[in-house]
Amino acid sequence: MPVATNIAQLQQQIRTRYGDLSKRLQQVASYVLENNNSLAFDTIAVIATQAGVPPSTLIRFAKAFEFSGFNEIKQLFRRDLIEETASYTDRARLLKEHEPEQAGRGKPLHILQQFAQVNSQAMHQLATQTSQQQLELAVDILNKADNIYIVGLRRSFSIATYLTYALRHAQRRAFLIDGLGGMFNEQFSMVGANDVVLSISFSPYAAETVTLSEAAVKAGAKQIIITDSQASPLAQFSDVCFVVNEGKVDAFRSQSASLCLVQSLAVALAFNDEQ
Repeated sequence: MPVATNIAQLQQQIRTRYGDLSKRLQQVASYVLENNNSLAFDTIAVIATQAGVPPSTLIRFAKAFEFSGFNEIKQLFRRDLIEETASYTDRARLLKEHEPEQAGRGKPLHILQQFAQVNSQAMHQLATQTSQQQLELAVDILNKADNIYIVGLRRSFSIATYLTYALRHAQRRAFLIDGLGGMFNEQFSMVGANDVVLSISFSPYAAETVTLSEAAVKAGAKQIIITDSQASPLAQFSDVCFVVNEGKVDAFRSQSASLCLVQSLAVALAFNDEQ
C-alpha cells in the first residue's frame, strides 16, 4: 500500500481497512476521520487524550499506514487546512506561525528557485509516468466527440480556460462550463452520448465538478479526468484518468504539469487532423 500524499487518499485507505484494524486502532481511525482541525494543530498528547488511547497507539496507527510517525499524519492535515484557506495572505501567516523554521521563506528569489525546482520534478514525473496508451486513447476520444465540455473550477479554472482556448484553435467545438450566474445545469443540459466531458479537479475536490461528472454518466458521455489520485471521487467516472502530481511549495500548489498535459492533448489533436 503506497503512503498517502493527501488527506483524501489517507481517508480512503482508512475506510477501506477499517474492519481489519484492532479496536484501539479503530478508535484512532474514527478520530482521524472526524477531527481535521484538531489533527492539524493539537499536540500528540492532546490528540491521544481526545481519542482515548495512549500516545504509543498513535505511533502504531501511523506505521500501519506506512508513515514513520504520527507527526507525518499531522503534517498532511496541517497542509490541507492551510491550502483550504482562500487568502494567500492568511496561508502565509499560518505557515509563519506554525512552521517558522524554514530559512529564507518569503524571499522572492528563494520562492522562485523553489517553484522552478518542484515544477521541473513534476514535469519529469508527468513525462515518465504518463503512458502512450493513455494519451492516444484520450486524443482518440476527443477526436471523435461532437462536442467537448470542459469543467475546471476554483484553482483548476485557469487550466480549463486555457484548454478551451487551445481546443478552439484546434478547430474543435469546445465549451467551458463555468457556472456563470449559477447556470451549471443549463450549460450542461445539451451534453449527449456523442460528446466528451473533460473534468479537472484536485484535492480538496470541487463538489460541483463531482456532480457534473455524475450527470455526464447519466448522459452517456465519455469522460476524461485530470486529477491527483486514483482515489479521487472523479476517477470512478473516467474513460481515461490522468493522475498529475503538481509541484508544491509550502501550501501553494503549482499548475505547470497540468497545463503541460492539456497543451499536449490539444496539440496532438491538431496533428491528428493532418494525418
